[in-house]
Amino acid sequence: MAFEEFGSGAAHISGSLAQRRRIRRCKLTVRSDMRKTRALPGPKAKRLIERDTLCMSKSYTRIYPLVVERGSGVWLWDVDGNRFLDFNAGIAVCATGHSHPQVVSALKDQISRFLHMSGTDFYYAAEINLAEKLSRITPGRFHKRVFLTNSGAEAVEAALKLCRYQTRRSQVIAFYGAFHGRTMGALSLTASKAVQRKYFSPFLAGVTHVPYADCLHCVYNLEYPSCDFACVNFIEEVVFQKSTSPEDVAAIFVEPIQGEGGYIVPPDGYHNRLKRLAEKYGILFVADEVQSGMGRTGKMFAIEHWDVVPDVVTVAKGIASGLPIGAAVARSPLMDWEPGAHGSTFGGNPVSCAAALATISLLEDGLVTNAARVGAFIMESLKEIEKRHRILGWVRGKGLMIGMEILKTRGDGKGNPDKRDLLVRHCFEKGLLILPCGESALRFSPPLVVSKKEAELALEIFEESLAEVEKERGGVGRAHSTFAAAGA
Repeated sequence: MAFEEFGSGAAHISGSLAQRRRIRRCKLTVRSDMRKTRALPGPKAKRLIERDTLCMSKSYTRIYPLVVERGSGVWLWDVDGNRFLDFNAGIAVCATGHSHPQVVSALKDQISRFLHMSGTDFYYAAEINLAEKLSRITPGRFHKRVFLTNSGAEAVEAALKLCRYQTRRSQVIAFYGAFHGRTMGALSLTASKAVQRKYFSPFLAGVTHVPYADCLHCVYNLEYPSCDFACVNFIEEVVFQKSTSPEDVAAIFVEPIQGEGGYIVPPDGYHNRLKRLAEKYGILFVADEVQSGMGRTGKMFAIEHWDVVPDVVTVAKGIASGLPIGAAVARSPLMDWEPGAHGSTFGGNPVSCAAALATISLLEDGLVTNAARVGAFIMESLKEIEKRHRILGWVRGKGLMIGMEILKTRGDGKGNPDKRDLLVRHCFEKGLLILPCGESALRFSPPLVVSKKEAELALEIFEESLAEVEKERGGVGRAHSTFAAAGA
């Protein structure tokens, strides 16, 4: 029985005893076939890691010793033949899975034509087609223009320059817990972990950070909805009154769902209130959809869950299935700046554009819907697992952007980063790839092609690992505690 013939989640509930036993045997066969070496990393991986240690920057954060050789769908194989179920998708990048045939075909076609011609100086169809497509699928039924980049950080940099240029204002509002990138402008907006900013000051002047709507860790010790969005009121009643005049603020940069900061989903109404505040003072509303966009949350863009239309949207990660490209998409009048004000040699590379167009086609043809369907199944399953395990705290998310917190023990509400790191390692040892985020949370962000059958297997491995970690004393130790610095 092949893995693809597993029964769905419903079969576990309503199928016959014989069916359930057959599915269980198949799962055991698949899992026994995943491991080829006695220990991880295997011998070939060890040799490559030793070479990497001598030549690569030590700033890289390696979560676990995974050395990839190939991938297909939600599966990866390392250089020693070990197989892994990928529930991080290259940090929420490989939306269509690894090496999707339609994406590969589009790449081959474009590569056979030409590789590069700098779209900020010349013209080619792939770039124009992608700009038109992004204008159509981003929120807002009005004319837009697009600036293409190589990455999410570059998209944020473009949006930041654009907002300052058009408003002639110097100040920006951003949020604690935010991750917008590591280049200097994007890093100035970032406030996720101190290590990401340490020794790089002075940063871009004029950035004010305020608390995000993290209701489970409210800095005001209030409860939603009786709080009346104190976190938004703080901006107007304190920041605008005490330190920064709203007439000097060019933009508010916000992640619809905070990613690296902990997969924090704000309460309903938060973004609507924030947008109204921005409109009141002529401040531009910039939605950073680098991690949450491109179908990951069960809608093409996460901000659509709250019917908010941004002035500018930044996009990257899942847009091209792993090829480097990003975009800043803005209302047409905003993107009316003089030639030479901003540019990019490699931004909008034709090969990356071809991958993005193929990716968006797949998203529109069913992968966004699949993200919503399978994501709901995973969320429901994790909430059941939460009831059975004392160290698993909140579970929250939308679509296939799902986070959960690891606690010292249920009831005290205190996160346990050591246990979280150990859990990630246990999952890796069993063939499941997940990632940490925030101080003590972890995230599920699989490719959007993931099936319920594959999700069931991931959940089974996750709960087994969770049970083992609960029994262990102490933390992960310093040998693998690079997690605190990890993130994107």
